[in-house]
Order: sequence, then C-alpha cells, then structure tokens
Amino acid sequence: MERDLSLDIVRVTEYAALASARWTGKGNKHCADEAATSAMRSIFSSIPFRGTVVIGEGEMDEAPMLYIGEPVGSGAGPEYDVAVDPLEGTDIVASGRNNALSVVAIAEKGKLLHAPDMYMEKLAVGPRLAGKLSLDAPLDVNIRKAAEILQKDITDLTVSILDRKRHADKILILRGLGVKIHLLSDGDVAGAMASAFPDTGIDLHVGSGGAPEGVLAAAALRCMGGEFQGRLLPDNEEEKQRCIDMGIDDPSKVLGMSDLIGDSDIYFAATGVTSGDFLSGVKYLYGNRAQTHSVVMRAQTQTVRFIQCVHYMNDYRLGSA
Repeated sequence: MERDLSLDIVRVTEYAALASARWTGKGNKHCADEAATSAMRSIFSSIPFRGTVVIGEGEMDEAPMLYIGEPVGSGAGPEYDVAVDPLEGTDIVASGRNNALSVVAIAEKGKLLHAPDMYMEKLAVGPRLAGKLSLDAPLDVNIRKAAEILQKDITDLTVSILDRKRHADKILILRGLGVKIHLLSDGDVAGAMASAFPDTGIDLHVGSGGAPEGVLAAAALRCMGGEFQGRLLPDNEEEKQRCIDMGIDDPSKVLGMSDLIGDSDIYFAATGVTSGDFLSGVKYLYGNRAQTHSVVMRAQTQTVRFIQCVHYMNDYRLGSA
C-alpha cells in the first residue's frame, strides 16, 4: 500500500468504540450499533483514500449507513476494499458483557471476498497451527493433531466456540475428548482472533458464525501469521444462488486465506468497546476524558501494535478526532 494507514484506521475504530460504549448495559443494541456506525462513517470521510465498503451493515436498502457498495474516504488517493463491523457484539454491549469490538479491515481493491450474510463454518488457529489442520477433517482428528503439534495433552487444549444450539454435537465431541471449552455468548471475530494471541490461552476456534465476520477474522489472522478456513453454509436455494453469483460454484468448498482476503497487503484495526480476552474496553476518566485500547496490524510486515489512548471527549462531540 502507498501509505501507512495504521493510525488513520485506528482513529475510525476508536471513535466508533467511544460512541457505542456509552450504551453499555442499557439494553438497546440498536442505539449502540447506530452510534458506532455514525461515528465510524464520520471519521472515514477524513482519510485520504477511495474506499468501497464490501462488508458492512447490509445492502443499501437495508442500511442507511456503511452499506455494501458505499464509497468511504475523502475521495482522493488509492482505491481500497473496506470491511467494517462498527460494533461486533451489539447484544454484548446492550447487556454489558465482555468482548465487544469495533473492527475495520482495508485491502487492495478486489481482494476481499464479498461474503453474503449467511452462516459459515469456521476453523481459526494461531501461527503454530497454521497450515497444519483442515476444515475437511473431523473435529476429533483436528483436536488430536493440534495437541500433538503444540506438545500438549488434549485435556490442556482450550477451544473457543459460540454457545449455540447448533453447536451441541461439536460441544459433545469436545467434552468427550476432555478439552477445555471457552463458550462465547457472541463475538466470534474476537473468538477467532484470540487463537493467535498466546496470552489468551485459546488454542483454536471452531463452529459456525456469520460469513462477513469470517472475512474480518481472516484479515486479522493473516496479519498475525495465523490461519482461517471457512465453508459457506447456504440454508436455501436463494442463498446457494448468492454463492454462485459470487463465483463460488461449489458452496461446500473450503475457502482458504487467499479465497477470503487475497494475497496482498492488509491493514486491520480493532478497538475494545467492552473488555475482553486481549483488549480492554472504553474507560471513562476524570475531566471529560476517556481511554481506549486498540490493536492495529499490517499483513505485509506482520507488525502488531497495541495502542492505549486518552481522548478529550469534547472533541468527539464536535465531530473531530
């Protein structure tokens, strides 16, 4: 990429996190999401690039802001694909739980999969397991292989998975093997990313979740040397046709990193809205100030920066950051 966008895109996620965090625990996920989306959009307009949202809040007739196909940026400079989740974990914020994030990924134009809004089966791992496991393999085979590669007893492995009825069979298998299970109430972008941060204790992430979130997770893991594999799970003929329209003739195909995010440079940023496995949430301080904790990464260099910032909130009310 022609210029380092790291500090630009982290301003986008910081502002979205600051706006949505005020709704923590107030039971209104729609207001929290709207606040994050409005804030993110306003800061995008100051960044000198020509972006197109390929993963956003929905189609143009469904989402008034940050819809798929919406142009973002100042309108000058290079062209990029943009994937956003202004508030990954709307229910998390509404109920005051952990692991809500504001997330952005930027890649060269034409590189990000325009993932439809459907479920995707997922396998996410950190650098030590990258290229070693397969979504086509049975879950128990992957678990045993991961334990061998990581030189751990199976009972010492920790696997994250969304706490959903559709995962009952997988959870049964995991418990039968004796692994430790980290059940997620929501937020599988954070769940997938956690597998690449050693301090989280998460060894791999499995199960199904939203396909757009899968692309965002793949972008993050690419920057950290990890790996993400996905398989679209169309629920009906209409969704199968959407896969075909995307150029995926066989929806049962395992989508690797190159299918999901291409092989060019990527920037990724996430700011904690509520505290989680690897990022602290927004904290309101004295004197009308607030503190954010973010991670900013670049695929080309695999640089991972953690940024802790104190903001003077009057600036945000005036629309500058």
